[in-house]
Amino acid sequence: MAQLREEQQLLTGTAWDDYGLVDSGDGRKLERYGNYRFIRPEPQAMWQPRLGNWDAHGEFVPGSDDDGGGRWQYNKPVPQEGWPLTWREVDFTAQCTPFRHLGFFPDMAPVWDWMRGQLDGKTDAETLNLFGYTGVGSLALSGCGRVTHVDASKKSVAQARENAELAGMGNRPIRWLVDDAAKFTAREVRRGRRYDGIILDPPKFGRGPKAETWRLEQGLPDLVSDCRQLLDADSKFLFLTVYAVRMSSLALAGLLDEMFADLPGVIEHGDLSVREEAVTDGGTGRLLPTAIFARWSNP
Repeated sequence: MAQLREEQQLLTGTAWDDYGLVDSGDGRKLERYGNYRFIRPEPQAMWQPRLGNWDAHGEFVPGSDDDGGGRWQYNKPVPQEGWPLTWREVDFTAQCTPFRHLGFFPDMAPVWDWMRGQLDGKTDAETLNLFGYTGVGSLALSGCGRVTHVDASKKSVAQARENAELAGMGNRPIRWLVDDAAKFTAREVRRGRRYDGIILDPPKFGRGPKAETWRLEQGLPDLVSDCRQLLDADSKFLFLTVYAVRMSSLALAGLLDEMFADLPGVIEHGDLSVREEAVTDGGTGRLLPTAIFARWSNP
């Protein structure tokens, strides 16, 4: 029976050559993406910035509603077609998107490392990346075996394929699928499929390729239940992240605790965070929380 660890965990990302959280405060954050710097909204940065001058190439200014609208304002030239970045051995393209993101989620870097650690030594693993976006996580896992990458956005999957070519990984064993994640997972259950690991990064709200509607609170329990049926006692992990919702990581862990009661292993939960590069004399960079997570692992 999987053991639920009630104490909260903290999974923290740190800067690398092509990315860093430079500073944060006053409800915003300043980040570097290669040679470019950007300011984006960050409601959880309730403190004061540590740097006096936020010299940025562009800033995303949110709309007046709660629907995630807004636009980019540029102070310096930025390549609209994107520019190359690297994480570990994975090359990919960063780009200013209409949804305030830049083509990948840098706070997921420690998650990618953790998942690869769970599959350490494997070259024949079967992993499933649901809501896979532009594929950096899929490329990171592809060195351990076959990856099935699912996203409802045709544009995102096309970008993921381009990232694979950019990284020299076009021949990796990755299935790129434009599909509704919940419907695909249900079909996999009916097919009797199994996986060694599943990464699950659902949005708060979304639409499938055939206008299917996804709402997190309504759809997540059934989706996790189906994911559980794709795993067995020899599987290694499920990692679930949730952004921008009024929910506790303990609630996510409780859901996994119910669904994974018959499997061995450990269930953990907590916050994803990124450490700032800006420091005060003798201090360290602050931790900026970005998402909540719950995970099942089977050492």
